[in-house]
Amino acid sequence: MEEQLKILIKVWVSAIICISYCYYFPSRIKAGLPRLFSVLPICALFGLLPLFFSSIHLSGSTALFFSGVGNLKLILFCFDQGPLYPLPSNLFKFVCYTCFPVKLEQNPESQNRFPKWLFAVKVALFGVVLHAYNYKQSLPPFLKLWLHPLHLYLELEVLLTLLKVFVTITLGCEVEPQFDEPYLATSLQDFWGSRWNLMVSSILRVGVYYPVRRVCGYLMSSDYAKLICVFATFLVSGLGHEVVFFFLTRELPTWEITLFFVLHGVCTATEMAIKRTEFARRWVVRPAVSRLLTVGFVVVTSGWLFFPQLTRSDVMERRASEILLLIDFVKTQVFHFI
Repeated sequence: MEEQLKILIKVWVSAIICISYCYYFPSRIKAGLPRLFSVLPICALFGLLPLFFSSIHLSGSTALFFSGVGNLKLILFCFDQGPLYPLPSNLFKFVCYTCFPVKLEQNPESQNRFPKWLFAVKVALFGVVLHAYNYKQSLPPFLKLWLHPLHLYLELEVLLTLLKVFVTITLGCEVEPQFDEPYLATSLQDFWGSRWNLMVSSILRVGVYYPVRRVCGYLMSSDYAKLICVFATFLVSGLGHEVVFFFLTRELPTWEITLFFVLHGVCTATEMAIKRTEFARRWVVRPAVSRLLTVGFVVVTSGWLFFPQLTRSDVMERRASEILLLIDFVKTQVFHFI
């Protein structure tokens, strides 16, 4: 644990130096290919940072923050797009916006739609899920199917909410939540576009969906262009997840995760096409039914394609063990200090 923390400090110091370079030098270069060439060495370094860790969480979070989202932000910045444009007013904000999956809140009034005690419920449920791995073999198949999706969602929700609070306090401004109660999604379009991992969705929308739509707009009708853009966005997301999975498992891609996102891209595009038909306008599904169908489809397909590679490598079990070890480590340090 202590050795990994030392590596973490070195990695973050290196990353902050690289981001400072991007703030002071490439930002003064003309947007486009000239700026991109000046940033590419930093992107290459960010792609290697997760390899320094043996910890599942540190490797995975570094892959997400730097190799994935961070690199996408820097590439978009080279073309005056994304959350780093316009250039933040100071280096500290630029570092936070680059390193963390955060975005300034556009509608602060929406921050308190759900009661604060709901987060405490999620923390408690997350603790139950972590300890459920001790009894995994005795769980019925139905609960086993939900164990990994619940673990992934609750862990990301809790950790990214704490990160959001930290960034909000340090920057003195509201940032968007990463999740908007995805279990309330009434469609796949609602789930992926408005409720799940909103920062990544926003970046993919700017970096993939809009450029592909501009190109397709010259070749076909707007309706067909939208469907191809949705499929392309899911495909890029799947390939990006393959990179993250490589850092988590240190194994060659099996392409299951890409197939998962391709399947959801096809289903989301199909869903969007059906919604525009006269039949869909006449046949309205109750929200309770549509939520059950949407979440059920996500859980079943994730058990089929998303989690098998992680299960074979014991990634989810190791994530649970690391969290419990971290809690014990913090308790030990607190009691030692007291």
